[in-house]
Amino acid sequence: MSITDSVIQIEGMTKVFYTDEIETHALSGIHLNIARGEYVAMSGPSGCGKSTLLSIIGLLDTPTAGRYTLNGKEVANLNFADRSRIRNQEIGFIFQSFNLIGDLSVAENVELPLTYRAGMPATERKRRVQEALERVNMAHRMRHFPAQLSGGQQQRVAVARALAGSPSILLADEPTGNLDSKNGEAVMTLLAELHAEGATICMVTHDPRFAAHAERQVHLFDGKVVAEGELNRLLAEVQA
Repeated sequence: MSITDSVIQIEGMTKVFYTDEIETHALSGIHLNIARGEYVAMSGPSGCGKSTLLSIIGLLDTPTAGRYTLNGKEVANLNFADRSRIRNQEIGFIFQSFNLIGDLSVAENVELPLTYRAGMPATERKRRVQEALERVNMAHRMRHFPAQLSGGQQQRVAVARALAGSPSILLADEPTGNLDSKNGEAVMTLLAELHAEGATICMVTHDPRFAAHAERQVHLFDGKVVAEGELNRLLAEVQA
């Protein structure tokens, strides 16, 4: 993969958290390139920096040092408005905890991010919500509230919320972590379909079964990338 193919390019990224005079190095010199349309799984033990790295990629956090280029733009040069616009229009998020708002209906949860898009008429928002919920087989539940849904149904709504914005990049942080195996496989099938349609997907997972769905795996340990490549090659290296 050449640098010009990269939608996400990270060079020498570090992230240090300071609390009570204690330094916690979450990321220690990360180098990572993700090509447009690629499906990457990031794995590693708890506390290795996976979710921190995903948060920085999604512009939810900032690195302590290093260079991050997103779609050819230096992230450090983006102002607050630019970062908000990119998060809203170009990046879709799926979280392990679903992050649905309990006082809003299913349809309202899916529509909420679209209300921040200037100039999008209500009819367009409603159309996108309907299509996204149909895609995840939840249109029949659009008037229900999160508390009335199972965990698998809530995660499908969370996927629909991400889909409604038509993002070019989809970031998934342990999207199957709170699901049983059947619902987990259903979510992975949806991600595979989105990847086939051209989306760039970066997924954090601790489950090797789900990591195997990706084209490439990146393994982190103590804030560093310690292995990277296709699943079969990584397995061969571990067994050697």
